[in-house]
Amino acid sequence: MRYIEVTVNTPAEEIDLRCERMTAMGAGGFVIENEEDFKEFLEHNHQYWDYVDEELENKFLGVSRIKCYLTDDEDGLAVLRQIRAAYPELTTAFVEDSDWENNWREYYKPIEVGEKLVVVPEWEEAPDDGRVPLRLDPGLIFGTGSHATTRMCLAALEKFCAPGVRVLDLGCGSGILGIGALLLGCERCLGVDIDPKAPDVVMSNAALNNIGPDRMTAWAGDILGDAGLRVRIGGGWQLVLANIVADVIIPLSAQVRQFMAPEAIFICSGIIENRWPETEAALKANGFEILDHRSEEEWHCFVCS
Repeated sequence: MRYIEVTVNTPAEEIDLRCERMTAMGAGGFVIENEEDFKEFLEHNHQYWDYVDEELENKFLGVSRIKCYLTDDEDGLAVLRQIRAAYPELTTAFVEDSDWENNWREYYKPIEVGEKLVVVPEWEEAPDDGRVPLRLDPGLIFGTGSHATTRMCLAALEKFCAPGVRVLDLGCGSGILGIGALLLGCERCLGVDIDPKAPDVVMSNAALNNIGPDRMTAWAGDILGDAGLRVRIGGGWQLVLANIVADVIIPLSAQVRQFMAPEAIFICSGIIENRWPETEAALKANGFEILDHRSEEEWHCFVCS
């Protein structure tokens, strides 16, 4: 079935009133895009600041929108006429019901990473080119292989993967880095993320790659704020990964040594262009030697010992 997507630009203070009026007209299932909600999200989620670019900020600047979906038939058109009479500035578009369910998948295709891996959405066939397929169910948690920071980390960790290597992935998101390390031969991985949804997502993605809980474990927690969590993680990890943001990596650089075995490698990324000098300075101030500094699409990745 085809639906009519109706968008009404709305002053923030009138959102509730207009939703009430549109409900009386027969509309429902509202989606609200609110500048204040966007600002509140950023205020309580500082770890995502570096991922917010000017285009995204401008989308929400001074604007709130109400969206609803009407059936493309006489009943839906009758409701649309009422809404248009009240709010003639509205815009419309047509979508198929299948669009919501499946069309987003077309944006995820196999991605070659480094020299050895290819990230493959679970519904796609893996290319027969000798690369190791890393299967993933792209979702709401960061880490699909499409972002430059993820690609750089996966490429950087290749040379340090070997049997017996224990991996700690801080800010693990989807689990893509730890899973990649295991597929390349590492022994086991612990992923930690502040998002409480992360452990389920990580273990689901690990299962797609035939990796069980004997090799992959995931915990939810705040690595910077929870001393008990840091004790629980312990030390002796030979490869530590942190694809987060500069605001986390900078303070983390003072704490991460406690997790690392002698001669361990620390790979960190998620560092936007204007933050790499202070991140590098923090790493050096905390005793790290920079072995490699990569950059791609205005993002930076450090390999340290």
